[in-house]
Amino acid sequence: MIGAMSEHSWPDYYAVTVDRPAWHTVTEAIALFAAEDVAAGEATAEPRLAVDLGCGAGRDARELLHNGWRVLAIDTEHDAVDALWAATEASDLPRLQTLVADIGSFILPPCDLVNASVSFQFLEPAAYARTFAQIASALNKGGRFCGLLYGDRDEAAADPAYTCPSPDQIRGWLAAFEIESWNEREEDGTMALGDPHHIHLVEVVARRL
Repeated sequence: MIGAMSEHSWPDYYAVTVDRPAWHTVTEAIALFAAEDVAAGEATAEPRLAVDLGCGAGRDARELLHNGWRVLAIDTEHDAVDALWAATEASDLPRLQTLVADIGSFILPPCDLVNASVSFQFLEPAAYARTFAQIASALNKGGRFCGLLYGDRDEAAADPAYTCPSPDQIRGWLAAFEIESWNEREEDGTMALGDPHHIHLVEVVARRL
């Protein structure tokens, strides 16, 4: 997970996380799409498009690529997309597109999946709500959002630099979705770089109605 970076650098974070497996919310979403293809008796003619908002070193983006998706990976840090390109298998590179941009102001293209793994806490409150509205508009019918979102009991909620909405707020932003998987995790733990942290995390996969 990402915490305050005042004592660390982003390259430190990318070096620690680049080889970690994809978050389970992403693998769940991939499996749900695959199950739908099996039930329909056919695979999609063209690779689906996923947008990874706050891709970091690309643990989720590379899992999507490995499963045949096209991926638009966005991060505010050049070092993040550099790490993603360097770690991506050569056979997957043609389906990867990256962009260095503010995820709170980026205009999402039509897509089948939007992923946000511990990245939205950096958004201003108004940008947070606006981004969820954009996700609902950009996703094709039957598309999905998957995310790991800081909740209001997370230690970071006391820091005005972070936005940590309540689970009820998050559910409200997902009113146009069927929630397929929802879990709230609260525990004392450590961040990716070893800092102690009280964690309150909402883990969600939801399907656009």
